[in-house]
Amino acid sequence: MRLVFGLVLLIGVGLAGAAVYLAKDYIGQQQAQLAEAELAKRAIVPTKEVIVVTKQMRYGQRLTKQDVKLVRWPTAAVPAGAFTDPKEVFPENGELRSILRTMEPDEAVLTTKVTAPGEDAGVSSRLSSGMRAFTIRTDASTGVGGFLRPGDSVDIYWTGSINRGQEITQLIDANVRIIAINQSADEDRNNVVVAKTVTVEVNPRQVALLAQAQATGRLSLSLVGADEQVVSEGVQVNQRELLGIVEKKVVEAPKEKKCFVTRRSGEERISVQIPCTN
Repeated sequence: MRLVFGLVLLIGVGLAGAAVYLAKDYIGQQQAQLAEAELAKRAIVPTKEVIVVTKQMRYGQRLTKQDVKLVRWPTAAVPAGAFTDPKEVFPENGELRSILRTMEPDEAVLTTKVTAPGEDAGVSSRLSSGMRAFTIRTDASTGVGGFLRPGDSVDIYWTGSINRGQEITQLIDANVRIIAINQSADEDRNNVVVAKTVTVEVNPRQVALLAQAQATGRLSLSLVGADEQVVSEGVQVNQRELLGIVEKKVVEAPKEKKCFVTRRSGEERISVQIPCTN
Protein backbone atom coordinates (compact mmCIF):
# COMPACT_ATOMS: atom_id res chain seq x y z
CA MET A 1 0.00 0.00 0.00
CA ARG A 2 2.79 2.34 0.91
CA LEU A 3 4.56 1.46 -2.29
CA VAL A 4 1.49 2.35 -4.34
CA PHE A 5 1.04 5.61 -2.44
CA GLY A 6 4.66 6.55 -2.97
CA LEU A 7 4.44 5.76 -6.65
CA VAL A 8 1.30 7.87 -7.04
CA LEU A 9 2.96 10.73 -5.16
CA LEU A 10 6.03 10.54 -7.36
CA ILE A 11 3.93 10.54 -10.51
CA GLY A 12 1.91 13.53 -9.20
CA VAL A 13 5.04 15.53 -8.46
CA GLY A 14 6.39 14.75 -11.92
CA LEU A 15 3.17 15.79 -13.61
CA ALA A 16 3.06 18.99 -11.58
CA GLY A 17 6.62 19.83 -12.55
CA ALA A 18 5.90 19.14 -16.20
CA ALA A 19 2.81 21.33 -16.03
CA VAL A 20 4.79 24.19 -14.51
CA TYR A 21 7.49 23.85 -17.17
CA LEU A 22 4.96 23.78 -20.01
CA ALA A 23 3.09 26.74 -18.57
CA LYS A 24 6.30 28.73 -18.20
CA ASP A 25 7.33 27.88 -21.75
CA TYR A 26 3.91 28.88 -23.09
CA ILE A 27 3.97 32.18 -21.23
CA GLY A 28 7.47 32.85 -22.53
CA GLN A 29 6.37 32.19 -26.11
CA GLN A 30 3.38 34.49 -25.69
CA GLN A 31 5.56 37.26 -24.30
CA ALA A 32 8.01 36.85 -27.18
CA GLN A 33 5.19 37.02 -29.72
CA LEU A 34 3.77 40.14 -28.06
CA ALA A 35 7.21 41.76 -28.11
CA GLU A 36 7.65 40.91 -31.80
CA ALA A 37 4.20 42.30 -32.57
CA GLU A 38 5.04 45.53 -30.73
CA LEU A 39 8.31 45.88 -32.65
CA ALA A 40 6.52 45.21 -35.94
CA LYS A 41 3.92 47.82 -35.02
CA ARG A 42 6.62 50.38 -34.33
CA ALA A 43 8.32 49.53 -37.61
CA ILE A 44 5.19 50.40 -39.59
CA VAL A 45 5.66 53.97 -40.96
CA PRO A 46 2.45 56.02 -41.24
CA THR A 47 1.80 56.95 -44.88
CA LYS A 48 -0.37 59.41 -46.76
CA GLU A 49 -1.51 59.58 -50.36
CA VAL A 50 0.25 62.28 -52.38
CA ILE A 51 -0.34 63.35 -55.99
CA VAL A 52 2.76 62.93 -58.20
CA VAL A 53 3.38 63.35 -61.93
CA THR A 54 3.78 60.27 -64.11
CA LYS A 55 6.13 61.89 -66.63
CA GLN A 56 8.36 64.91 -67.04
CA MET A 57 6.34 68.12 -67.07
CA ARG A 58 7.89 71.35 -68.33
CA TYR A 59 7.14 75.04 -67.93
CA GLY A 60 3.90 76.18 -69.56
CA GLN A 61 2.35 72.70 -70.06
CA ARG A 62 -1.18 72.03 -68.87
CA LEU A 63 -1.53 69.47 -66.06
CA THR A 64 -4.24 66.87 -66.82
CA LYS A 65 -5.59 63.88 -64.88
CA GLN A 66 -3.63 61.57 -67.19
CA ASP A 67 -0.39 63.22 -66.03
CA VAL A 68 -0.74 62.34 -62.33
CA LYS A 69 -1.29 59.45 -59.95
CA LEU A 70 -1.65 58.86 -56.21
CA VAL A 71 1.21 57.23 -54.30
CA ARG A 72 1.69 56.61 -50.59
CA TRP A 73 4.42 58.70 -48.99
CA PRO A 74 5.67 58.56 -45.37
CA THR A 75 3.54 61.12 -43.56
CA ALA A 76 6.58 62.78 -42.00
CA ALA A 77 8.22 63.17 -45.43
CA VAL A 78 5.32 64.78 -47.30
CA PRO A 79 6.68 68.13 -48.60
CA ALA A 80 4.97 71.38 -47.68
CA GLY A 81 2.44 72.45 -50.31
CA ALA A 82 1.92 68.93 -51.70
CA PHE A 83 -1.54 68.03 -53.03
CA THR A 84 -3.25 65.03 -51.42
CA ASP A 85 -6.75 65.34 -52.89
CA PRO A 86 -7.33 65.15 -56.68
CA LYS A 87 -10.27 67.54 -56.29
CA GLU A 88 -7.84 70.23 -55.13
CA VAL A 89 -5.80 69.88 -58.32
CA PHE A 90 -8.70 69.40 -60.72
CA PRO A 91 -11.76 71.45 -59.68
CA GLU A 92 -15.25 70.54 -60.84
CA ASN A 93 -15.35 73.44 -63.33
CA GLY A 94 -12.72 71.63 -65.41
CA GLU A 95 -10.13 74.43 -65.37
CA LEU A 96 -6.57 73.12 -65.65
CA ARG A 97 -3.40 74.28 -63.94
CA SER A 98 -0.19 75.20 -65.79
CA ILE A 99 3.33 74.10 -64.89
CA LEU A 100 5.61 76.81 -63.48
CA ARG A 101 8.74 74.71 -62.93
CA THR A 102 9.96 71.46 -64.48
CA MET A 103 8.90 68.30 -62.60
CA GLU A 104 10.40 64.84 -63.05
CA PRO A 105 8.44 61.53 -62.98
CA ASP A 106 7.16 60.59 -59.49
CA GLU A 107 7.82 64.11 -58.20
CA ALA A 108 5.13 65.51 -55.91
CA VAL A 109 2.90 68.23 -57.34
CA LEU A 110 3.43 71.33 -55.18
CA THR A 111 1.48 74.57 -55.02
CA THR A 112 4.68 76.47 -55.87
CA LYS A 113 5.16 74.52 -59.12
CA VAL A 114 1.72 74.98 -60.66
CA THR A 115 -0.58 77.93 -61.26
CA ALA A 116 -4.06 78.35 -59.90
CA PRO A 117 -6.78 76.58 -61.93
CA GLY A 118 -7.36 78.31 -65.27
CA GLU A 119 -4.24 80.53 -65.10
CA ASP A 120 -1.46 80.60 -67.68
CA ALA A 121 2.18 80.35 -66.65
CA GLY A 122 2.71 84.07 -67.16
CA VAL A 123 4.11 86.89 -65.08
CA SER A 124 0.84 87.55 -63.22
CA SER A 125 0.85 84.02 -61.81
CA ARG A 126 4.24 84.69 -60.17
CA LEU A 127 3.27 87.89 -58.36
CA SER A 128 2.78 87.66 -54.61
CA SER A 129 -0.27 89.27 -53.04
CA GLY A 130 -0.03 93.07 -53.03
CA MET A 131 3.00 93.14 -55.34
CA ARG A 132 3.43 94.63 -58.81
CA ALA A 133 5.60 93.92 -61.86
CA PHE A 134 8.02 96.61 -63.03
CA THR A 135 10.23 96.34 -66.11
CA ILE A 136 13.79 97.69 -66.16
CA ARG A 137 15.65 98.35 -69.40
CA THR A 138 19.02 96.59 -69.41
CA ASP A 139 21.91 95.60 -71.68
CA ALA A 140 24.99 93.38 -71.42
CA SER A 141 26.74 95.74 -69.00
CA THR A 142 23.82 96.67 -66.75
CA GLY A 143 22.13 93.24 -66.77
CA VAL A 144 24.96 91.03 -65.39
CA GLY A 145 26.03 89.86 -68.83
CA GLY A 146 22.99 87.70 -69.51
CA PHE A 147 23.38 85.43 -66.48
CA LEU A 148 20.12 86.48 -64.85
CA ARG A 149 17.18 84.07 -64.61
CA PRO A 150 13.63 84.36 -63.28
CA GLY A 151 13.71 83.60 -59.57
CA ASP A 152 17.09 85.30 -59.02
CA SER A 153 17.42 88.29 -56.69
CA VAL A 154 19.27 91.49 -57.58
CA ASP A 155 20.37 94.78 -56.06
CA ILE A 156 19.41 97.85 -58.11
CA TYR A 157 21.79 100.81 -58.48
CA TRP A 158 20.99 104.26 -59.87
CA THR A 159 23.59 106.42 -61.63
CA GLY A 160 22.75 110.04 -62.31
CA SER A 161 23.61 113.69 -61.69
CA ILE A 162 22.72 115.69 -58.61
CA ASN A 163 23.88 119.10 -57.33
CA ARG A 164 25.96 121.10 -59.84
CA GLY A 165 26.16 118.16 -62.23
CA GLN A 166 28.00 115.85 -59.83
CA GLU A 167 27.39 112.23 -60.93
CA ILE A 168 26.85 109.54 -58.29
CA THR A 169 25.94 105.86 -58.15
CA GLN A 170 23.66 104.79 -55.32
CA LEU A 171 21.96 101.59 -54.19
CA ILE A 172 18.22 102.27 -54.32
CA ASP A 173 16.76 98.79 -53.76
CA ALA A 174 18.12 95.47 -52.48
CA ASN A 175 17.22 91.78 -52.85
CA VAL A 176 14.53 92.39 -55.48
CA ARG A 177 13.14 89.21 -57.04
CA ILE A 178 13.19 88.79 -60.82
CA ILE A 179 10.01 87.28 -62.28
CA ALA A 180 10.79 87.53 -66.01
CA ILE A 181 13.67 88.04 -68.44
CA ASN A 182 12.68 89.77 -71.67
CA GLN A 183 9.20 88.26 -72.17
CA SER A 184 9.92 84.88 -70.55
CA ALA A 185 9.09 83.78 -66.99
CA ASP A 186 10.61 80.30 -67.49
CA GLU A 187 12.92 79.54 -64.54
CA ASP A 188 14.27 76.43 -66.28
CA ARG A 189 15.85 78.36 -69.16
CA ASN A 190 19.48 77.22 -69.41
CA ASN A 191 20.82 79.23 -72.34
CA VAL A 192 22.56 82.54 -71.69
CA VAL A 193 20.52 85.42 -73.10
CA VAL A 194 21.52 89.08 -72.87
CA ALA A 195 18.47 90.64 -71.30
CA LYS A 196 16.98 93.72 -72.93
CA THR A 197 14.40 93.97 -70.17
CA VAL A 198 14.20 92.54 -66.66
CA THR A 199 10.85 92.43 -64.87
CA VAL A 200 11.00 92.54 -61.07
CA GLU A 201 8.46 92.08 -58.27
CA VAL A 202 8.02 95.24 -56.18
CA ASN A 203 5.38 97.01 -54.12
CA PRO A 204 3.52 100.11 -55.42
CA ARG A 205 5.89 102.56 -53.70
CA GLN A 206 8.90 100.82 -55.21
CA VAL A 207 7.25 101.14 -58.63
CA ALA A 208 7.16 104.92 -58.22
CA LEU A 209 10.78 105.05 -57.03
CA LEU A 210 12.06 102.89 -59.88
CA ALA A 211 10.05 104.81 -62.48
CA GLN A 212 11.56 108.09 -61.26
CA ALA A 213 15.04 106.56 -61.14
CA GLN A 214 14.78 105.16 -64.66
CA ALA A 215 13.54 108.49 -66.01
CA THR A 216 16.35 110.53 -64.43
CA GLY A 217 19.38 108.24 -64.78
CA ARG A 218 20.67 104.75 -65.54
CA LEU A 219 19.75 101.60 -63.63
CA SER A 220 22.23 98.74 -63.16
CA LEU A 221 21.64 95.32 -61.63
CA SER A 222 23.92 93.28 -59.37
CA LEU A 223 23.19 89.56 -58.88
CA VAL A 224 22.65 88.47 -55.25
CA GLY A 225 23.88 85.02 -54.16
CA ALA A 226 21.26 82.29 -53.82
CA ASP A 227 21.96 81.81 -50.09
CA GLU A 228 22.68 85.45 -49.28
CA GLN A 229 21.00 86.57 -46.05
CA VAL A 230 22.58 90.02 -45.61
CA VAL A 231 20.65 92.89 -47.21
CA SER A 232 22.85 95.59 -48.77
CA GLU A 233 22.18 99.12 -47.61
CA GLY A 234 23.62 102.62 -47.58
CA VAL A 235 25.87 102.36 -50.67
CA GLN A 236 26.70 105.62 -52.49
CA VAL A 237 29.79 106.54 -54.53
CA ASN A 238 30.62 109.71 -56.46
CA GLN A 239 33.39 110.39 -58.97
CA ARG A 240 35.72 111.93 -56.38
CA GLU A 241 35.46 108.83 -54.17
CA LEU A 242 35.98 106.59 -57.21
CA LEU A 243 39.24 108.38 -58.09
CA GLY A 244 40.33 108.89 -54.49
CA ILE A 245 40.21 112.68 -54.76
CA VAL A 246 39.97 114.35 -51.37
CA GLU A 247 38.20 117.68 -51.55
CA LYS A 248 40.18 120.37 -49.76
CA LYS A 249 38.23 122.74 -47.63
CA VAL A 250 39.05 126.40 -48.25
CA VAL A 251 39.71 128.14 -44.94
CA GLU A 252 38.90 131.82 -45.20
CA ALA A 253 41.26 134.19 -43.42
CA PRO A 254 39.55 136.10 -40.64
CA LYS A 255 38.55 139.58 -41.69
CA GLU A 256 40.27 142.47 -39.94
CA LYS A 257 37.92 144.18 -37.56
CA LYS A 258 37.51 147.88 -38.21
CA CYS A 259 36.00 150.40 -35.81
CA PHE A 260 34.67 153.86 -36.65
CA VAL A 261 33.26 156.87 -34.88
CA THR A 262 31.16 159.60 -36.35
CA ARG A 263 32.24 163.22 -35.88
CA ARG A 264 30.46 166.38 -36.84
CA SER A 265 32.14 169.05 -38.87
CA GLY A 266 29.66 171.82 -39.15
CA GLU A 267 26.61 170.24 -40.59
CA GLU A 268 28.57 167.28 -42.00
CA ARG A 269 28.93 163.88 -40.35
CA ILE A 270 32.31 162.27 -40.94
CA SER A 271 33.09 158.62 -40.19
CA VAL A 272 36.59 158.28 -38.77
CA GLN A 273 38.38 154.95 -38.23
CA ILE A 274 39.81 154.42 -34.76
CA PRO A 275 41.65 151.54 -33.06
CA CYS A 276 39.30 148.85 -31.80
CA THR A 277 39.36 148.44 -28.05
CA ASN A 278 37.93 144.91 -27.92
